[in-house]
Amino acid sequence: MKVRISEGATDEEASAVAAALAEHVADDVEVYVGRADDPAAVHEFEAPADDGTAVAAAGADGRADRSAAEELGPTERERELLREIEEIERGGPEKYRERLSDQGKLFVRERLDLWFNAEQSSAGSRTSSGDVRKSGALSSQPESLSDSGDGEDGILFEDGKFAEFDAEDRLPADGLLTGAAEFEGRDVHFMGNDFTVKAGSMAAKGVEKFLRMQQRALKTGRPVLYLMDSSGGRIDQQTGFFANREGIGKYYYNHSMLSGRVPQICVLYGPCIAGAAYTPVFADFTIMVEDMSAMAIASPRMVQMVTGEDISMGDLGGPRVHTRESGSADLVARDEEHARELVAELITYLPDNSDQKPPRSDPRPPAKSPEGIDAIVPQEPNRGYDMRDVIDRVVDRGSFFELQPEFGPEIITAYARIDGRPVGIVANQPTQRAGAIFPDAAQKAAEFIWKSDAFNVPLLYLADTPGFMAGSQVEKEGILEQGKKMIYATSSATVPKQCVIVRKAYGAGIYAMSGPAYDPESTIGLPSGEVAIMGPEAAIRAVYANELDAIDDPEEREQRERELREEYREDIDVHRMASEVVIDEIVPPSSLREELERRFEFYSTVDKDLPDKKHGTIL
Repeated sequence: MKVRISEGATDEEASAVAAALAEHVADDVEVYVGRADDPAAVHEFEAPADDGTAVAAAGADGRADRSAAEELGPTERERELLREIEEIERGGPEKYRERLSDQGKLFVRERLDLWFNAEQSSAGSRTSSGDVRKSGALSSQPESLSDSGDGEDGILFEDGKFAEFDAEDRLPADGLLTGAAEFEGRDVHFMGNDFTVKAGSMAAKGVEKFLRMQQRALKTGRPVLYLMDSSGGRIDQQTGFFANREGIGKYYYNHSMLSGRVPQICVLYGPCIAGAAYTPVFADFTIMVEDMSAMAIASPRMVQMVTGEDISMGDLGGPRVHTRESGSADLVARDEEHARELVAELITYLPDNSDQKPPRSDPRPPAKSPEGIDAIVPQEPNRGYDMRDVIDRVVDRGSFFELQPEFGPEIITAYARIDGRPVGIVANQPTQRAGAIFPDAAQKAAEFIWKSDAFNVPLLYLADTPGFMAGSQVEKEGILEQGKKMIYATSSATVPKQCVIVRKAYGAGIYAMSGPAYDPESTIGLPSGEVAIMGPEAAIRAVYANELDAIDDPEEREQRERELREEYREDIDVHRMASEVVIDEIVPPSSLREELERRFEFYSTVDKDLPDKKHGTIL
């Protein structure tokens, strides 16, 4: 196709016309400038001929000749844009960048480079258990992973880079970065505060960017990473973003809408105060960084003004407070690199959204032989042992990923794999107060069950508990309220559930741990198992106190107690439960791993329906 344009057109204009026409008509295009009949050359720009003619040619792929474009290079207009972008990406004043180094923190764009640079992915991630997991090791991934490009990590694009560009007091990106990236082969949305710009505080334009990112995540069904380092709302600019319909309050509305739809993972890099502290607690999983992170409803200065209490930021809302006492954070990272590694491991157990199943990986044998399980579990119900020693003999080697290990330690909550399949583990821990369920442990378990069910992670309950703790102190701490939530979460979970009675399962503990009445796909017992209203000692005291008190001879009394104890234990033994078909099966401990493999595989297609209602009222 040949086209002639006016003599006054430039080479650049001729090239643009040629490219546009070639793309539109899907044919080669020759553009003539001036009145000459023939071009000097078809595939390159030539200097004007003697008669004033120049020619631009473009192929059917819509691209102008490469050598000519390279010769022209960027225009001054484009160079000016690149200079503007470079200035924005430098962030706030240099003095604030220097303070980050003093605090051991990365500048936000350096942080994003750490998270999303392809080299990080190809180098592999070291987990907390010391195993190195290479990127791309997953053999069966969510559907969205199959079309995620070349698998290399990297920022795909950024939104709102020019926020507040025209403001009199120019604030680069308004102190908040949002966009999309590939992380460990997964497409994710991200946000990150720039602490060099007004201490990472939030104002109108940054709030708008944050809200758009959340609303787009609802549309795409992809995970969201919140990399938080914010001092809260910008008080001197609150008009226009604080109470508006589309203001900062909408953050938490959107968090609520995203909850259970896509994984929301938050990492704290600094003291996040007031409104900024709600994002971490709304997130599904929150990681704090040692000697760096904190979150609180108000700053120490404000606390002192309101209450007179003089307290440091660390004591008010540091990692120790929120991982041991409040339960608002899941893990503490040693440094920025470790925080990334923890999230890289965590995300391998989760799907992109609630419509998908978690990604499978290649099976690995347990770290320790299942042959040793029976030797670990004492026959005596009041002797302690570490449930992790049982877990190590059941799950794939190096796959154990524990959450909230220091909060409510009487229950272990962790993700792991069995035959490459992600499972959520809820296990009583006999080394901690005999595995009795305290309020914090019940709260932790309820939230973990709820999240696992939301993202289709099957659940494995390992029961060895004397039941819920009794006493005036736990009543004040809400043992009934938190226990109710744990039982509700177990009752409402629609994922496949397997309950293993490892040893004792007394009182309402068998309910909370998904016993036979709670619709598990299986209830299986080990030969050490017992199921009862209460343990032998308590039962004997409750039922036979008068009879025993009437026996004056100490030896005779001891003999009678022993007889009663043995009679009671025979009645509650797991064999009696199996004989009465209360439980499904007793399995040899050495075959527990294989038994669970087969049962999780067989029941993987289970589809459970809840009653038709708006929602429950318990959580």
